Amino acid sequence: MTSTNVNRDKPTAATTGSTTGFRGALLTLSLSMLLPALSTSIVNVALPSMAEGFSASFQQVQWIVLAYLLAISSLIVGVGRLGDIAGRRRLLLVGTALFTAATFLSGVAPTLWFLIAARAAQGIGAASMMALSMAFVAETVPTPRIGRAMGLLGTMSAIGTALGPSLGGLLIAGFGWRAIFLVTAPLGLLTFVLARRYLPADGPTRKAGRLSFDYVGTLLLALTLGAYSLAVTLEHGVFGSLSMALLLATLVGLGLFVLTETRVSSPLIRLKNFRDPALSAGLGMSALVSTVMMTTLVVGPFHLARALGIQPALIGLVMSAGPVVAALTGVPAGRLVDRLGAQRVVVVGLIGMVIGSISMSFVPISLGIAGYVISLVVITASYALFQTANNTTVMTGILAEQRGVISGMLNLSRNLGLLTGASVMGAIFAFASGAVDITTADPGDVATGTRAAFALAAALVMVALGIAIGSNRSTKVSHRDPVGPGRLSGSGEE
Repeated sequence: MTSTNVNRDKPTAATTGSTTGFRGALLTLSLSMLLPALSTSIVNVALPSMAEGFSASFQQVQWIVLAYLLAISSLIVGVGRLGDIAGRRRLLLVGTALFTAATFLSGVAPTLWFLIAARAAQGIGAASMMALSMAFVAETVPTPRIGRAMGLLGTMSAIGTALGPSLGGLLIAGFGWRAIFLVTAPLGLLTFVLARRYLPADGPTRKAGRLSFDYVGTLLLALTLGAYSLAVTLEHGVFGSLSMALLLATLVGLGLFVLTETRVSSPLIRLKNFRDPALSAGLGMSALVSTVMMTTLVVGPFHLARALGIQPALIGLVMSAGPVVAALTGVPAGRLVDRLGAQRVVVVGLIGMVIGSISMSFVPISLGIAGYVISLVVITASYALFQTANNTTVMTGILAEQRGVISGMLNLSRNLGLLTGASVMGAIFAFASGAVDITTADPGDVATGTRAAFALAAALVMVALGIAIGSNRSTKVSHRDPVGPGRLSGSGEE
């Protein structure tokens, strides 16, 4: 088989450009990771103001968040694949332009449903930015420094998540909720300008290439992922009749998608690629670990408020410790990956997360904020190690025409883990507490729910650790080279 590669022979910024060009490319990719994360976390704090401004219910304004997340989760794989075919730089520019325009329109939205539509368009642009940023690393960064670059991108994503609530609160207090969008839009414009200047140009695309995009598979996958996302969010983990119907639709859609991918000549996802232990293990571990990380965000505020009795003004400060630690750990984690190897760091990170989750499950209330923060720091620092190493393992050594779709799948696994964690782990927490209303539950009941949630979290990370160890053994048996050329099969054209 001869794989078609539109970018393999193209010089990269890392090898042909100046130091300024190399740094400009990394700055561009960093902003492309920061802005989607910032646009996720900055809106949550504005929901009460939006509900008041539009005279809407909480359930209605929730769609401002859901529309954005649904668009990303449903389209990120298809966008990544389209970038592989039509040119990653072209599609990243289009996505950034769409993100910027939709952000501005969100800031001037006259009605709630106009805002929701603009947020959906913003999510489409964000999917392009997230999927293609990691795909560009192999084209702009020398192989010995890929770990550090992945660590930097992870750091920027963590900074965006951490910065959102505090920046949003300041902007809303001073200028109103519209400012959170009107301040973000110029950053999107800056990203577009930097991308045009510093990212390496796309190679020539074949005329037939645009026709080889799997439209049916992309539509089926988008509908399937949309159904799953709604199933785990609409009823907040209760899983009533509507959620069960959506889960059934998800299973049917998944079956149809798999059937379609086995029959088309140029599938969106080549199913035989899942035979690669690094890819399958990396995606599975990413979903499991992201589920655990969402536990800290869902359970944390209730534990701090009800079990520890912390005032609302301090809760945000304590919660920000996690993202701040992840941001500070990202770049050192990348250096560690480059020095020790990604697979070893994956195992170290997962072991740390197990220790942190168990600590969170057993830490007594008497230790107060200190006990909670110490456990949270262990979890988030270990997560930064894992994420950097896992992203490096999955994205290193794959064919150029597969980088976009694999990056999209990696981001998708993380998003699905976050959505699942918000629903399932929240439901476990509420159920274990035994309270009818968790917002008025006794401190002891809330602490019981916290222990149950993090005990399950520790079990999930242990499963991920088992996958990592099994994947390492499979790799050694098959003599797989994690940084060798062309790890995965091509796009399907013979």
